Amino acid sequence: MSNVVSARPQNVSALSDRASGPWGLTSLAARVEAAGRLAVPYSLVVVLVYIGALKFTAYEAEGISGLVRNSPLMSWTYSFFSVRGLSALIGFSELVIAGLIALSPWSARASAVGGLLAIGMFLTTLSFLFSTPGVVEASVGFPALSGMPGQFLLKDVVLLGAALWTLGDSLKAVASGR
Repeated sequence: MSNVVSARPQNVSALSDRASGPWGLTSLAARVEAAGRLAVPYSLVVVLVYIGALKFTAYEAEGISGLVRNSPLMSWTYSFFSVRGLSALIGFSELVIAGLIALSPWSARASAVGGLLAIGMFLTTLSFLFSTPGVVEASVGFPALSGMPGQFLLKDVVLLGAALWTLGDSLKAVASGR
């Protein structure tokens, strides 16, 4: 009977200690998760500030005009705004959303509103995948996406995920009274 017990690996507790000690895998996982908790919303803020600020330039206004013109959700806006005017309005919206998300440490509610607005914005831009000519690489066909605008728009899937996480994290904070 003692042979059965001794057949158990002697280093099981050592593995457990390595996983849970101060330098173990569990501790490392907790530190990486904490870094991610900061990185996700503030990466989203950086991207929104950057692309929002660019919307005030003629270059970016012209760059998005084809996406907007072909979108059933957005094309009507050119009836009310010039190409530059709409681009500036979108840029202003992106900067406001970034600001709301950045307020997370002080106002989870503001961050939740920013997350919700970001979700709406990224769902709108992802809809361009279905309305913009040239999204699919013609020489290969679906599911191959063209570099521009296909792959350019596809990155918004990740940004949508970051916005969803930000909304969820903010709502958790609101619910817990933080």
